[in-house]
Amino acid sequence: IAKVTPDFHDPDEKLLTSALTRICAIDSRRWIQFLLQHLTVNAPVQAASQNPLENRLWQMLHFTIYQNDVTSSGFHSLSESLAILPRNPALFAEILEVLKYNYQHIDFIDEPVAIGFDSPLDLHCHYTRNQICAALDYYKPGTLRQGVMHLKDKKLDFFLITLNKSEKDYSPTTMYEDYSINETLFHWQSQSTTSADSPTGQRYIHQQELGSRILLFVREYDTDLTGTAPYIFLGLANYVSHEGSRPMSIIWHLEKPIPAKFLNTSNKLVVG
Repeated sequence: IAKVTPDFHDPDEKLLTSALTRICAIDSRRWIQFLLQHLTVNAPVQAASQNPLENRLWQMLHFTIYQNDVTSSGFHSLSESLAILPRNPALFAEILEVLKYNYQHIDFIDEPVAIGFDSPLDLHCHYTRNQICAALDYYKPGTLRQGVMHLKDKKLDFFLITLNKSEKDYSPTTMYEDYSINETLFHWQSQSTTSADSPTGQRYIHQQELGSRILLFVREYDTDLTGTAPYIFLGLANYVSHEGSRPMSIIWHLEKPIPAKFLNTSNKLVVG
């Protein structure tokens, strides 16, 4: 797929060109099918939907383009924000071609994950931080700190995990020890302030009894050749055991095994 090198006098063109890089990473069959079904070059985008799942899919696209929520981006609705797409037919057509290309070259089995509501997140697909937050109805991704978030209303926690961290980009208190032990067990270290007897620590330990869900998203490095690297969705995880406090070292059991293509010989996850 040829790279576009536009004249940046048109702000729509600059915005869409930037978004194209993130769109190139989309590898969820379900999301791609939805977008190809609803996006056409010669018709306005109709993003208004009473269907919660469809609304989340549109929100994910909005965040892919604007990196912020609808109101903060200066719009009144999703349809208004996505009206930018057909205003640049050449780039819009290229976006559609990228999606078609991606769909034809997916080489793994993705599937929906039952997390308690109509979620657009599919197992072992790649997502950016903003796409993940939009999929979970959390529209302030910029407030996410240290890669952990508890969504009380949904009874879930999600972790954004970078395995190989650069010391210049992370403080000593965030250089966690995170790695896959095998295809179903994952070792994760909490924030340095999390004690085993704290409300957060107790929520992790008693996760299954509380009916709480844990979602793991992992990437090898925080950047790749295209810029900020996306995360791979490892799906649901259940508490197995822990050691220590401040931080806690927790072993999680993944409900679905990590595909062999994402594991290297040292049992560190390889994403990409």
